[in-house]
Amino acid sequence: MTQSSPQAGSAQLSIIETLAYALERVERGFSSVSPLQYRQLTARLSEALRTVGPGVSLQPLLDAFPATAELYENVNYERAGLCRSPLQASSDAEVMARTILARARCSEGC
Repeated sequence: MTQSSPQAGSAQLSIIETLAYALERVERGFSSVSPLQYRQLTARLSEALRTVGPGVSLQPLLDAFPATAELYENVNYERAGLCRSPLQASSDAEVMARTILARARCSEGC
């Protein structure tokens, strides 16, 4: 097993940061791309996130780029689930969804 050098980790972070910046601009509507370009961007960023070497800290990047943090969660869902989503927000969303569904059922003829 080979270890990556600090320069390799730094170069990898630079690539991820560039792709994350581009994705954030698209997600916020500052840049427009075709559906194909969007798929290519997210595929390339997903691959870069999958191949991050050990010891490379993504935390600052994930904090700065919410769209990349969400993509990171999706890429790592199999292992970590929704590891970056606050539990309280997820719980609140589930309760709200149940309430809305109950109201909808009741309005149809409770």
